[in-house]
Amino acid sequence: MRRSFRATTLVQLRETQSHTALSLLADDCKADPTYRPIKDPASRRWYVRTTCGEFEILTTGVKWYDPRARTGGGGAIDLAMHLLQVSFVDAVRILTARMGPRG
Repeated sequence: MRRSFRATTLVQLRETQSHTALSLLADDCKADPTYRPIKDPASRRWYVRTTCGEFEILTTGVKWYDPRARTGGGGAIDLAMHLLQVSFVDAVRILTARMGPRG
């Protein structure tokens, strides 16, 4: 079975804002209203729960960081792989299914 995806799909997922991806991936996602960013005023802290556990995620644009796991990345695919503990292929499939039809 061939496991390739359209380049436009991959670009779209890599350019998806982290906070948008969180809403697609999390069972529960709540912004921390007490968080005060130090470096980037657009940075936000989120408390996230998925079927794989609870996470604290910092987001700025497409970039994200998990301070508990000391790991981060950019784009929805990396975030899905981290939060759901799935492969690249499964992350792309989950995200495209949850994003629905593109208009």
